[in-house]
Amino acid sequence: MAISIQDVEHVASLAKLSFTEEEKQKLASELNEILTYMEQLNSLDTESVEPLSHVIELGNVFRGDNLRAGLDREDALKNAPAKTEKFFRVPKVIGDR
Repeated sequence: MAISIQDVEHVASLAKLSFTEEEKQKLASELNEILTYMEQLNSLDTESVEPLSHVIELGNVFRGDNLRAGLDREDALKNAPAKTEKFFRVPKVIGDR
């Protein structure tokens, strides 16, 4: 199946693009080259090739989920610039209405 100038004009009108006659010729030629390459790919025997979702094998990049003790309250509040006995003191962010 070859791409004609009319095909390029039709797709260009759908995409609301305008091309010069020179550009239409070039696009038709490039699209035909792509189709020729795709025909070469279609001629390959792929019966024994499994479909892939990725070209390379991917592994889990997350670290293991290991349970460990957290900080106790005094250690967590030790370097806080503003604190109460039990909590971090932060500026008020919700305004009065």
